[in-house]
Amino acid sequence: MDIRETTAPADSLIAPFRAQEAHHTDCFEVECASDVTLPNYITAFYTQPLFRAERLVLRVAARAPSTDADVAALAAGTADRFAVWRVSERRETEIFLTDRSGRTCSWLQVGAGVLRFGSVVVPVRGRNGKLTLGPVFHSLLGAHKLYSRALLAGAARRVC
Repeated sequence: MDIRETTAPADSLIAPFRAQEAHHTDCFEVECASDVTLPNYITAFYTQPLFRAERLVLRVAARAPSTDADVAALAAGTADRFAVWRVSERRETEIFLTDRSGRTCSWLQVGAGVLRFGSVVVPVRGRNGKLTLGPVFHSLLGAHKLYSRALLAGAARRVC
């Protein structure tokens, strides 16, 4: 499966963050043999085995439990919260979620024969007054990109 790192479409919900000072944004995409609806993609993404493991970590470490029923409500558009995230904005083909700290965001988008997944990391002011993502983020960037690709591939295997 060919997961590509690319630039998010200019009219997407994640695109405005690229222009904001010191923000990290990324976008990964994979081609799909068929068109997929956003609700089906959300369900596949958040119920795949790899993300179920993340849900378990969030349940224990962040005291943010979630169930498959919570995923179904998010997918159906009847819930605006899921685990540590809240829906910041939603369109027919994409959803943008912000975590409760406001520092990280997740984005899912479906298109004609393509699935996209991206993230935003919001900087904070360092001791010197400059915006920074911090040393922890920088040290984990490689792992973050590998994990993002694996999550997208896992969802794509379920719906493409």
